[in-house]
Amino acid sequence: MSTPAAPAGSATIAPFIMSDDARGLIEFLVQVFGAVEVPAARTDDVDGLVLHSELLLGDSLLTVADRKPHWPYTPAFVRVYVDDVEATLERAVARGGRVVTEPTDFWGDTFSRFADPFGHLWWVYKHNPQTTMWDEPAAEESWGDVDDLSWESFATPELTYIQASLLDAMDDLTDPRSTVASP
Repeated sequence: MSTPAAPAGSATIAPFIMSDDARGLIEFLVQVFGAVEVPAARTDDVDGLVLHSELLLGDSLLTVADRKPHWPYTPAFVRVYVDDVEATLERAVARGGRVVTEPTDFWGDTFSRFADPFGHLWWVYKHNPQTTMWDEPAAEESWGDVDDLSWESFATPELTYIQASLLDAMDDLTDPRSTVASP
């Protein structure tokens, strides 16, 4: 299978996040991940909302726009590789994010999640190629007969925690517009 042609700076897949307060989300991503906004790409709609913006994050392009008042809430779920999971989480929390999965060893990588203050959930990984098991031939063999796999056959305390924290985070996701501040 060939890789489809994409413009310079774009990958085959590039997330597009519709969010309330796109400007706030853009600033959050710049501060937390070191994303770089492409100034020439920013387009405001006639209503003053962000119609289109682009951010470079590592070798990827992320598009962010405002959700129109009548559009449904569509939380984004984005996986990002970083050099330092703990520092990324600290920056996210300092800007209103909430850690939902503490840094955990996962298949040789370090894995965590946080919810941002805009209603989106971020999977944050640090790839550790020296210890990662994904590429090892023995990893495939260790799965045995895939048809006979059950959760109990491969669940570890770490994997159980990762799954439970996702279920809790999903239960806590709410449309930011439906959150009413108490007096």
